Formats: sequence, structure tokens, C-alpha cells
Amino acid sequence: MNAVAPTPASTLYLIDASMYVFRAWHSMPDVFFDSDGHPVNAVHGFARFLLDFTERTRASHAVAAFDIALTSSFRNAIYPAYKANREPAPPELKLQFEYCRELAAAFGFTVLADAAYEADDLIGSVLHASHPLGFLSVIVSADKDFGQLLVNGAEQWDYARGQRWGAAGVPARLGVEAHQVVDYLALTGDAIDNIPGVPGIGSKGAAALLAHFGSLDALLARIDEVPFLRLRGAASLATKLRAHVEQARLSQQLARIALDAPVPRDSDSLLRRVPDFALLDALFERLKIGPLTRNRAHQILHGEPAP
Repeated sequence: MNAVAPTPASTLYLIDASMYVFRAWHSMPDVFFDSDGHPVNAVHGFARFLLDFTERTRASHAVAAFDIALTSSFRNAIYPAYKANREPAPPELKLQFEYCRELAAAFGFTVLADAAYEADDLIGSVLHASHPLGFLSVIVSADKDFGQLLVNGAEQWDYARGQRWGAAGVPARLGVEAHQVVDYLALTGDAIDNIPGVPGIGSKGAAALLAHFGSLDALLARIDEVPFLRLRGAASLATKLRAHVEQARLSQQLARIALDAPVPRDSDSLLRRVPDFALLDALFERLKIGPLTRNRAHQILHGEPAP
């Protein structure tokens, strides 16, 4: 039975869940263990996030998207060095991610994870598919890459900082328009994801070039005009661009969030379901989550205290 009937005016929350698991992993003290003695500090922190989010939003439609593989994304087939600079998650964190996915599902969230697509792609694909359904889509994440998805009325919510913005808020954060974010990342690269970009072109240079040319395609088609721009080091920028045209196009591919990942594409599949209290209590028992949190969970999710 569905908890809330879908309506055209509903808000659809798209949670970048892995971000909040990692935040909990780094912020929660390493003093929490499951019934088998495995560390579960990130799970405790993530459970608190889910409870706070649910109490605050009373979301009727919500998706929690997780990353489950570091080197099996379709981007690795395009560029094997993609994210190769990252250390693999330690075994104790891998187990905690499994717990977090179980928790989100028990809370009633639609949980998405895919070996070939990252959480960004799953969120982008749900947003793209759900746009004709009339949702107000809100991406719950601080990741700057999501700016590229805000072009059709979607919003982004940095939950920890309490900041929320749409396409009009992207220039203040990146210096470019929402529709230029992919091309901006193609020029600057992204050290975190090991996207190369164009060496020597930083954020200010990329923003200035896109302000003048509008897009990466127009910029590369008109490189000969770059030395005559009123930009510091314009001739040098032109030289760098000519030497790295293919790298810029590759980086553009890597930076673009996919919109065709295998995701639910109907309203009913995005509903936050009635929580599975039996599974939730079993998880709380295994995770050794105390009575205060259990009671709060039952009050928020079901309106009654835990047995």
C-alpha cells in the first residue's frame, strides 16, 4: 500500500546518498559497532541524516542514489584513468554502504545503484524521465557537477549548509550559466574525478572564454579568435586549446551526467513507500542502535513509539 498518493505538484527529492555516507564516515566517532563487532559509525550518522531529512521534508517521493563501484563506470571504458587517483573504499566502509542501502530501503525510499552508472547519472536520469510528470525536482547534494541539471526548473539543496538554488544560482557558485557547466568542467578538468581538462586553463579563464563564446563547441571552432580577446594571456590560452582539443572533448564526455541510465520512469516507482518496520527493527538490533533513536524513528515514520 502506498504511503502517499502521487500528485502533479509533488516535490521529488533526489538524494546523493553516497555523499552523506562519506560525511558520516568522516564526522562520526569510531565507537559504534554492529552485533558482530564491525564498525558502523557511518551507518549511525546516515541513519540520523535519514531521520532528520524525513522529519523535515515529509517527502512523498524520494530517491536515494548510491555509488557501488569505483572503476566500472561506463566512463572507465572511455578513459581508463577516470577516478584512478582514488583509493578503493576500505572493507569496513563497504559493509557500511550495504547497511546504508538497506536502511534507506527500510525507510521507504526508492534505492538506486548500478555498476555501470554513478549516482550522478542515476539522479540525472530520474530527473530527466520525471520532468514530463510535473514534479519539482530537488537534488540533495553539494556537488557542483549537478549544476548542469538545473536547466529545466530543477533545484539543488546543500542540505548540510541549508542552501538551496536553481539555475539562477549557478553563476554565483561557478561563474558560468547552468547550461555551460559541462563545458566549464571540460576546460578546467576535475582533480577529484581525474578528468584532465585543458592544462593551464583555470576557473577564471574557462568562465571568461565561455562568457565570450557561449559553448565549448563554438570556442574550439573559433580558436583563431582567442588571441585577440581582451584577456590576460589570451595568446597562451589559444596555444593550450590548440594542443588539447581532443582532451577537451574527452573531458566534456566524462563531465556530462548521463540521462539514459536504467531507472524508474513512472510516478508510482518514485513514491516513498510505507516503511518496513520489521526490517527496520531488525537492522536497528543488528546495528545496536539505541532506544532513543529507535523511538524517534517510529515517531517520525509511523507516529507511534517502538514496541
